[in-house]
Amino acid sequence: MKINWGTGIVLAFIGFIGFILFFVVKMNMDDRANHDLVTEDYYKAELGYQREINEQNNAEEDIARIKIKKTAEGLLLEFPEKFDPEIIKGTVSLYRPSNKHMDFDLPISLSNAHLLIPDKRLLGGRWDISVSWDYKGEKYLHKERLTY
Repeated sequence: MKINWGTGIVLAFIGFIGFILFFVVKMNMDDRANHDLVTEDYYKAELGYQREINEQNNAEEDIARIKIKKTAEGLLLEFPEKFDPEIIKGTVSLYRPSNKHMDFDLPISLSNAHLLIPDKRLLGGRWDISVSWDYKGEKYLHKERLTY
């Protein structure tokens, strides 16, 4: 049987389409390709975004800035000296983009203006830190990305 140009082009298109479909199906079925969202209730979290913007604006004022420093003992969070540390309540959330099993939250309970996150809890790599705290009814939020 003789194959002309038209038949060859059609066979080449069919082969190419079959090749692409094979890889699409293979990648969708592969367990190594993780398709998780950052949060489970993504759309519900999106509704509170304006509140989050307001809290970040509160935290960016000079009197409410948090300083995050890497020390030999771990990660040191320095709260503003003008705030009474006994009244500050909230949480520190550490998010590891590469592994959701390493994420953890710490409650803020201060006796002085410093909070130390121990070195043994943090592995080297990128961390997204979110510090959400409440002081005398005013809410504050500080977000930072760092490589530990």
